[in-house]
Amino acid sequence: MMQVTTRMTTQMQTVKARIQTKWDEKVVATAVLLFLVFITGFAVVQYATPGLAGNDGYYHMKMGYLIRTEGLTPDFPYLPYTILNEAAYYDHHLLYHLFLAIFATTDPALDGGLALTQGAKLGSIIMPSLAFLAIWWLLRGQKVPYAAVWAVGLFAVSEAFLYRMSMPRAQSLSLLLLVLGLHWLLQGKYKLLLPLGFVFVWAYNAFPLLLVVAGTYAIAAFMLERRIAWQAIVYPAVGIGLGLIINPYFPQNIEFIVGHLLPKVGESSTPVGNEWSPYRTWTLVTNSGVAFTAVLAGILALGWREKRIDGPTLVALGLMVLFGYMLFESRRFVEYFPPFALIFFALSAAPILREWLEKWGEKRPYLHQLAPLILLLLLAYPLYVTLNDARGLLADSKPADRYADATIWLHDNTPAGTMVFQTDWDDFTRLFFYNTNAIYTAGLDPTFMELEDEALFNRWVDITRGRVEQPGAAIRDEFGAAYVFSDLNHDNFMEEAEDDPLLHELYRDAYAVIYRVGEQ
Repeated sequence: MMQVTTRMTTQMQTVKARIQTKWDEKVVATAVLLFLVFITGFAVVQYATPGLAGNDGYYHMKMGYLIRTEGLTPDFPYLPYTILNEAAYYDHHLLYHLFLAIFATTDPALDGGLALTQGAKLGSIIMPSLAFLAIWWLLRGQKVPYAAVWAVGLFAVSEAFLYRMSMPRAQSLSLLLLVLGLHWLLQGKYKLLLPLGFVFVWAYNAFPLLLVVAGTYAIAAFMLERRIAWQAIVYPAVGIGLGLIINPYFPQNIEFIVGHLLPKVGESSTPVGNEWSPYRTWTLVTNSGVAFTAVLAGILALGWREKRIDGPTLVALGLMVLFGYMLFESRRFVEYFPPFALIFFALSAAPILREWLEKWGEKRPYLHQLAPLILLLLLAYPLYVTLNDARGLLADSKPADRYADATIWLHDNTPAGTMVFQTDWDDFTRLFFYNTNAIYTAGLDPTFMELEDEALFNRWVDITRGRVEQPGAAIRDEFGAAYVFSDLNHDNFMEEAEDDPLLHELYRDAYAVIYRVGEQ
């Protein structure tokens, strides 16, 4: 009798093992297929233009190249008049730059930037695809029916979201880390939040958002269960603290974080780029209409459900509201609101879908096969429109080689370490991309120069706007610059330069002009 029982137990274990193996194979196959779909979707958007989305990607990709060629913490003498001067430099995208280093093979001064531009595009396809895959993993972990279809729906929620995800910037990595954090919170795997917090600090300076996610989870746990989920806060907080202290840039990182955040929440009136300004309401409705529809549908689903709201749905609702508020304050948060709006809708609708499947699945088994196809058909039009509109946004990007000829001319005709006075702070990324033999007056964020030396910053602004007559002497004596680089939009400055015997025009093309600062 014992032998029979043992044999039956062994057979049952074997059957379970086979079922588990087949299930694991199905999960892996689904993950691989989805990843290929995501890569295809982002490639469709990315290759709408030969250039990169936005300006900052040129800086990030060149940093990847410097890490590849010089090591994890390359010297950064390129912005001596800012809080990112060589003694205080902090790479607050370190792990993202390390990721880009995989694709950074050739100095742009040698091939006009072709290899690095294509490498940046590859990186900007793979990283957001991983973020989308993490969202599928989250929904699957919550047993949301047709999680794969919901994940594909991310391509339909917002054209502005797809555009931001397609930038060679760390926001796609940030979304990936936040989704992993939410997944582990909902699974009760709090200890994993400690290394996640550590990694987040090294990856991107949006790491406080991990505490926002954890705090939202803790509040939801208390509201529904009267449970104090202290682990949800403590573990990521410890990880973040360790990431700040055990850091190759400590203590410069602490000083930079304070200096970088103050202009964004303080009273600085210096323009820092339109990504920090809010969208017009109608613009937001048109570029993220599907995301707002998802919010409305999720709220209606909550009303439809017979049972009270569950923990995961309440957490998603809280995060959707928080990121929605942040988006109304600043357009840069469009990288978070749309995906969390879809996550909220998926979680709120999941009980209804499960109920329908249980009710109708036995009577009509074919519904299980038809349902995902029907959902994909419903998504077909918004997918087409959103992908096409996102391609249009990328197609409007400035040409990849906008300053290539002028900057490579500087590289080839000026000695290493030359100080170049440029008339626009946001030209730095492309100048840096093509020529790291020179150093520059301002870049990445105008407040970085303003915080370092406000008087010098104001002097730079006056010169670049043509308020200083014959500015050559000031450029030479106050900034130590031997050359001036200007785009052709600074008419007032160029008028003053033409009348200045110290400024000698050496180069001009369709985009830029270069002057040498000489003697009287």
